[in-house]
Amino acid sequence: MHGASAYAMGLMVDDANAAVERAVALGAERFEQPAGPGETQMPAIRGVGGGVIYFLDASAVLASIWDAEFVPVEMTSGPADAGLQSIDHVAQSMRYEELLTWLLFYTAILDTRKTPMVDIIDPSGVIRSQVVENAKGSLRITMNGAENRNTLAGHFIAETFGSGIQHLAFATDDIFATAKALAENGFVPLSISPNYYDDLEARFGLEPELTERLKAHNILYDRDEHGDYFQLYSPTYGEGFFFEIVERRGYRGYGAANAIFRIAALRKHLRPAGMPRT
Repeated sequence: MHGASAYAMGLMVDDANAAVERAVALGAERFEQPAGPGETQMPAIRGVGGGVIYFLDASAVLASIWDAEFVPVEMTSGPADAGLQSIDHVAQSMRYEELLTWLLFYTAILDTRKTPMVDIIDPSGVIRSQVVENAKGSLRITMNGAENRNTLAGHFIAETFGSGIQHLAFATDDIFATAKALAENGFVPLSISPNYYDDLEARFGLEPELTERLKAHNILYDRDEHGDYFQLYSPTYGEGFFFEIVERRGYRGYGAANAIFRIAALRKHLRPAGMPRT
């Protein structure tokens, strides 16, 4: 029903069952479904747009889920390791009027803090973006509130029947090595306008050699008082779902200044209005 999207996410906690019971006591909706043969019953609650948040811990039952439910595959040859280390952040799109509700949901149920709201400029309107994250930075959720359906986030909500996870960002320690490995594996990155790099070099005083490397791999760049940030995107899949790869060198934000360029590039891959679904 929701097309190309991520319907659920899993969080590692100290006590999965206790986490669910506390969440339910605070008003969250418990999620349960029958476990099939060889499957593990995972404690879970409903989240944004009816999606699922699973909780895992180090207990004997839940810690064995990888052995119980997955079959290891021995590969003598295959794609090159692209150097993806972890999930940097999960981005959820929702209607703007839902934003405060889900902000309260996350800050009440999880040990997170909110960051200041940021306006993301979409060529078709403004997106209100709010981030919740834990102290270590191991959990970062960006919530993007769309005020109309003409924005990229609004299109995703309208065409996938509700709010949900619109993109996943993976972390790497070397964005250029990752970009090279992904290209060798057949990945085609989101194409960024050459004009972006002319502006970038002037804005930050980048060395021409670095600018050319960024341009060659379609990597976006930003900087704050803490360090540098590099972003590489996939095109959109389905009605707007996509992937991001980032490298942080002390940087603490999410590249808001790059959003207008990224959104303009992503919109080129959306199904044109009026075209039937395949």
